[in-house]
Amino acid sequence: MTNLLIFAAGIAGLIAGAELLVRGASKLALSFGLSPLVVGLTIVAFGTSAPELAVSVGAVASGQTDIAIGNVVGSNVLNVLLILGVSAVITPLAVNVQLIRQEAPIMIGAAVLLLVFAIDGTVRWYEAAVLCAGMVAYTVFLIVQSRRAGSGAGGSYDTGVAPAKTGAWDARWWVQLLLIAAGMALLVGGAQALVHAAVAFAQMLGQSDVVIGLTVVALGTSMPEIATSLMAAFKGERDMAVGNVVGSNTFNILGCIGISGLVAGSQGLQVPAPVLHFDLWVMVAVSLACLPVFISGREIARWEGAVFVGYYLAYTTYLVLAAQHHAAALSAFSTVMLSFVVPLTVVTMVVVMVRGSGKR
Repeated sequence: MTNLLIFAAGIAGLIAGAELLVRGASKLALSFGLSPLVVGLTIVAFGTSAPELAVSVGAVASGQTDIAIGNVVGSNVLNVLLILGVSAVITPLAVNVQLIRQEAPIMIGAAVLLLVFAIDGTVRWYEAAVLCAGMVAYTVFLIVQSRRAGSGAGGSYDTGVAPAKTGAWDARWWVQLLLIAAGMALLVGGAQALVHAAVAFAQMLGQSDVVIGLTVVALGTSMPEIATSLMAAFKGERDMAVGNVVGSNTFNILGCIGISGLVAGSQGLQVPAPVLHFDLWVMVAVSLACLPVFISGREIARWEGAVFVGYYLAYTTYLVLAAQHHAAALSAFSTVMLSFVVPLTVVTMVVVMVRGSGKR
């Protein structure tokens, strides 16, 4: 019971911390004249990924590197399959051209780069430095691109956060800095509580840190993305629902893994064998699946969202069966998925993409 309360308090701290951090940083950035496009794809997306960063760094500092890796990989799979899926079921999601031509390929490139770095079982400090450098370069590129495009480009991605009005309580820069500081403090405290409770759950249930990181911790740290994307879908801000997920996934890989790898130091970030042989490949496949879905009509239709949700349930089922060592059930499940469900889905996606391209 105590661990459950600690876990709930950790999630609450992460959600509240992310909200304060996003609000303070967004208003501060807008006060300095950055466009909503840049704020949305960087500060808001990075802010909603702050729980993943806090948990991954905290896990590495505590020696729980399995949770650090599993948290990021599980969050990225969840972001695409569950969050985009449920959001699309609520309302078909429009996909901005820039997301198709630029942001999605960058997300895919980051996923493939992580797979290449992790293929030997370790993300070394210099590889982590490359990921961090990629994050900085991506952010600088967005800022330069936005300034070149002018203020007209800013409207293509609404952050949902307006600049503070003159005289408002949060209009002063020092108040915005206090919001950022309070958000970071809550994130650190929430991350420590969540990791502590997750490790206790793993020990109680006899599950590995990897499985807990891929499922429970990934779900908990993705709460800001879930809240942001679902609220955007309900409000009809369909572009924001997609952009938030794509931006967060890119930051999860470049920022969370990169910084965690640097914190791990010379020993590097050890990649658990199950993650290396299965989950990382799932993350890359899910990222690649975004492109044909995005291109087909430049929207995510309700049925495509339902397919995403179905695949997330199948993925979670596979993890549970593998963790419980149900060899017979796992074999039958894998046969059905690989022989029928996956090929049928691929064929359907190709047909839809070709038809969508023909109509355009």
